[in-house]
Amino acid sequence: MSVKPTTPEVSGPQPADSSGSALPARIGGAPIPMSRRFLGWELAIVLGLSLGRSAVYAVLRLIERLSLAPLAEQSATVQSSRSRAEFFDFSYQVLDSLFALFPVVLVCYLFFLQGMNPFRRFGLDLRRPVRDLSLGVGLFLIIGLGTLVVYGLGRAAGITTEIIPADVGEHWWTTPVLILAALRHSLLEEVIMIAYLFDRARRIWPRASIWLIILAAALLRGAYHLYQGFGPGIGNLLMGIIFGWIYHRYGRVMPLVIAHLLLDVVAFLAFPLVLQLFALA
Repeated sequence: MSVKPTTPEVSGPQPADSSGSALPARIGGAPIPMSRRFLGWELAIVLGLSLGRSAVYAVLRLIERLSLAPLAEQSATVQSSRSRAEFFDFSYQVLDSLFALFPVVLVCYLFFLQGMNPFRRFGLDLRRPVRDLSLGVGLFLIIGLGTLVVYGLGRAAGITTEIIPADVGEHWWTTPVLILAALRHSLLEEVIMIAYLFDRARRIWPRASIWLIILAAALLRGAYHLYQGFGPGIGNLLMGIIFGWIYHRYGRVMPLVIAHLLLDVVAFLAFPLVLQLFALA
């Protein structure tokens, strides 16, 4: 017996969210859970499936590194080959990036279920391309220079590993795959750690200071970079504070995605050259 597809019915009062868009009280006759407890569990699940899990592993990896040898004598690779066979390496690289984006898809899906357009709410659209691009490039230059300074200081102090952004074989697909990986990192981190986390934190703790939310998100950002040593953890914490303030100020995540994308593309494709130029400057 075939079942006729149906669309969710919306009934009952429709409260407005902070952006002014209406939230349906019911979908398909069932109430939409929007309590603080429900949103708290939702936030924990999303982080547990994505960057919260990464933070736990990064802290554990740092502890393991400290027990093995001085951090200055170790290296950390961000993007590495997965197989000696070219076809399988390519397949693993692409699949890793695609599957890593599913938490972002999940977040967008949850917002759609609650009657909101996540792209408009997060500012992840093309409504303001010139301002988004200008702000994104400006952040890229500022954060990029700051990252090099923090990395250099961390290496000199012996609290940062030698970072190898990409250790992938040279093939025709290497550059586009690394750009895809950079896009994955930028979307995952900025949508989850900034746009989604800020929205849920405000709903769960409506009286919390925005600076408390910014600092909490920045601490988590720094935590999942600790596998590279203390220097990158501190650097990403500072980056998280800057990004969090920019998002609070402008209400758009697109400039942050652009800046992060440019940072990772340069790191994956030209990090040794950038280090040499920085050393000569």
